[in-house]
Amino acid sequence: MQISEKYNPQETEQKWYNYWLENKYFHSEPNDKPPYTVVIPPPNVTGILHMGHMLNNTIQDVLVRRARMQGFNACWVPGTDHASIATEAKVVAKLKSEGVSKSDITREEFLKHAWDWTDKYGGTILEQLKKLGCSCDWDRTRFTMEPKLSQQVIKSFVDLYNKGLIYRGYRMVNWDPEAKTNISDEEVIFKEQNGKLYFLKYAVEGSEEFLSVATTRPETIFGDTAICINPNDERYAHLKGKKVIVPIVNRVIPVIEDDYVDIEFGTGALKITPAHDVNDYEIGKKHNLPMIDALDDDGNLNDHGLHYAGKNRFDVRKQIAKELEEKGLLLKAEDYMNKVGTSERTGAVIEPKVSVQWFLKMSEIAKPALDVVMDDEVKFYPEKFKNTYKYWMENIRDWNISRQLWWGQQIPAYYYGDGENDFVVAETIEEALELARQKTDNGQLTAGDLKQDEDALDTWFSSWLWPMSVFDGLLDPENKDINYYYPTSDLVTGPDIIFFWVARMIMAGLEYRKEVPFKNVYFTGIVRDKQRRKMSKSLGNSPDPLELIDKYGADGVRVGILLSSAAGNDLLFDEDLMLQGRNFMSKIWSAFRLINLWNHEDKPANDTENQAIQWFENKLNKTIAEIGDQFEKFRISDALHLIYKLIWDDFCGSYLEAIKPNYGEGISREVYLKTIELFEELMKQVHPFLPFQSEEIWQLITERKTDEALVIARQKKAGAFDETIIKNFETASEMISGVRNYRQTKGISPREAVEIYTNATEFANESVIRKLANVSEIHFGTKTDKPSFTFLVGATEISIPLSDNLDLEEEKKKTEEEVKYLKGFLISVDKKLSNEKFVANAKPEVVEVERKKQKDAMDKIAILEEKLKSL
Repeated sequence: MQISEKYNPQETEQKWYNYWLENKYFHSEPNDKPPYTVVIPPPNVTGILHMGHMLNNTIQDVLVRRARMQGFNACWVPGTDHASIATEAKVVAKLKSEGVSKSDITREEFLKHAWDWTDKYGGTILEQLKKLGCSCDWDRTRFTMEPKLSQQVIKSFVDLYNKGLIYRGYRMVNWDPEAKTNISDEEVIFKEQNGKLYFLKYAVEGSEEFLSVATTRPETIFGDTAICINPNDERYAHLKGKKVIVPIVNRVIPVIEDDYVDIEFGTGALKITPAHDVNDYEIGKKHNLPMIDALDDDGNLNDHGLHYAGKNRFDVRKQIAKELEEKGLLLKAEDYMNKVGTSERTGAVIEPKVSVQWFLKMSEIAKPALDVVMDDEVKFYPEKFKNTYKYWMENIRDWNISRQLWWGQQIPAYYYGDGENDFVVAETIEEALELARQKTDNGQLTAGDLKQDEDALDTWFSSWLWPMSVFDGLLDPENKDINYYYPTSDLVTGPDIIFFWVARMIMAGLEYRKEVPFKNVYFTGIVRDKQRRKMSKSLGNSPDPLELIDKYGADGVRVGILLSSAAGNDLLFDEDLMLQGRNFMSKIWSAFRLINLWNHEDKPANDTENQAIQWFENKLNKTIAEIGDQFEKFRISDALHLIYKLIWDDFCGSYLEAIKPNYGEGISREVYLKTIELFEELMKQVHPFLPFQSEEIWQLITERKTDEALVIARQKKAGAFDETIIKNFETASEMISGVRNYRQTKGISPREAVEIYTNATEFANESVIRKLANVSEIHFGTKTDKPSFTFLVGATEISIPLSDNLDLEEEKKKTEEEVKYLKGFLISVDKKLSNEKFVANAKPEVVEVERKKQKDAMDKIAILEEKLKSL
């Protein structure tokens, strides 16, 4: 068999991915096997592959491929999210570039453009995931805006409304002036910004006195309807019941009292602008204050802003500060660090805004969703995220589910009049008409008399149904797919959407299936650069994942990103890890080539080969058990480290060296076949991490039928292993390393055979030691008077007579220096152990470590002093 000198990912990856697709290895249908189900966290339809996706989807693919090879019916459902705000923004920008404004076209026309855009650009990320090797069931690809999924979203809205859980209310929301929609509290990111604290002068009506009021937003004075003081603030006791004049606006407003005001902050007097601040809104309701909204949906001043009407809020802030100063109405302005709410999607500064919105009551459905996590019915990995989840669920607010957008599921509320309750909620306009006729007792109403709510539903209101809706669970609750695949097995996601998505999916699952939607949630860390900054396109610190795949191969990138990805901890990205991944692939390829270069001979296995085979079979079984344990704990990186070490150190570094035939000789056919068998099992174990290369090697080993492909092969289950056999071989390996260390430090050629003197009566793996350490003779239970290089392996002392080629004076000098260093080290350890306070207060294991250091140092000194005598 001709095997190329180097492994070429570019030649193999597309070939095997196409092969897997053609043979439907990723496709799943309900059968008699136990299911293993994963639903992809649906990336935005606007998205392209970034490092976070790479990490998340690599982990999912490892779990899915492993489950498939362990006999589960693995089903990984892919799909995309319609991403209301992000997609609408892209379509609006595209139309704008063509000279078309959203406000100039109808909703139907806009949606046609949005669907055209989605059809053209949407789903790019799913194609990119194929480059990474993701084994998704592409036949099951879903989209949150496709008809069947939209139908389930509408169905759930109507159901929750009829249960009294959804209501329409007039309250303050977070307004994104750039996206022109409200967003939920969880979508507001607070950022520290340098600003100013302005001290304004409010004249007290009918007097020469003025009241100083501090604000960071002077442009909102046009909405002021009161000044509030703390009733216990003696400084302002004389102003109770008085009125003041708003600067520039000249509106007369009352001075009111409320304990809410912090006497220590600013001047202790607070301007109340109920339409532009969440806390002011609550005070306004409590004191029945009028509400004056001075900003439009674009964040510009409206007619209430007088001569500033039509100007941007931030421009007005600078201009009004100047006008106030010129009119003597600005006492002072100080630098001030302020936390400002910004939109997660657009980055725009949020404006609190009062409007009519739709809300979902959360308290009733949050309690059971909290209990299942706290009781470990849904397990979190790492467990620390349970506390984060608990805090949020116990302080939950009603979910604002309406958005002022067109791209998304349109709220199924139909209005037939102008009254506050002149609406009905139904899945279709036909059902709505029937309900409206019943509610009004007017059989003459027509569909033309009904007007559907303009708002769309929050994107998360569709994705919270994802584990059910992908199997059409709300349309047909008893269909075979939902009954077989639900609840799903594992969810892999980021901790940043624990509230947006994870918590809400649990609520929805319990509400509609009376079952949790998944059994385990694995939270990945965030991929950061070496300066610990989150990787992002805007910072320019994120490499292009596709370029990395081109450079290192998909397998190399997968290994690289997983090597440093401890569960729940942030990953510091280092391209050297990708190089390490590629080097791992090269090591495997070289091992495969080496095995295939050996000639096979009809001869029995020798002692060395038998010992190596026996050891490696035991080591393999032990490692498979350890890998299984790490997967149980979702320590994917640790599982990879185990298989990495098993292949690199144990198989390539020890096993192949032990069975390698001498120059000019061949290998026993029996040993060759056993080695291939072991190597095949290694390919099965490493396949979830290195799917492309392992399949390539698997198919090169021998001709395989389609039902014998590695992707569907069964991994070996952990068998029994003898710890003594493993330990004995590890001891032998230490002895071999000691001899090699002698050669390396003394400049002795590996070809020069050595003699060994030892206090041991036998070595468990003598033939392996003789071969790998190139030992000509072993003198058991014997000391030597010759000048020697001596080292300890446990209690076993090994001495190698020094080569005649060595400079003995130089050796003596080095040995004396080593003794001097060890004696100094021993003094420091003795000092610590003679300190009664340390021995009494330190943990027993810490004291034990120090005692071991003491004994090791003393043993080494004794050996070196013996060596000096012989020198």
